[in-house]
Amino acid sequence: MLSEAQVTLISPSGAAIKPMVESALRSELRMIELGLKQTALHLQEYETQYGMTTDEFYRALTHDELQEALYTIDWAGEYKTWQKLQAKRQALMEIDFAN
Repeated sequence: MLSEAQVTLISPSGAAIKPMVESALRSELRMIELGLKQTALHLQEYETQYGMTTDEFYRALTHDELQEALYTIDWAGEYKTWQKLQAKRQALMEIDFAN
């Protein structure tokens, strides 16, 4: 379900808020992108070590084809982190700063 929200910020002092908000959101986007790169490296390490893609691993895990172990918990956690970061990145990329 897609939802749209409009936010109006009013500065009692008359300070320009829009540039500050845009800068903060750009900074957040950069942090998310760094997190995605780091998480992708971790996923790649698991893929190399265990000889399967993360998609193959996660399908096997969710179909009870893998026994739970420390590495499966860690790998699944990295994958969930990657998914959440992707969703946050997408949400930030869709922001339209109206005049």
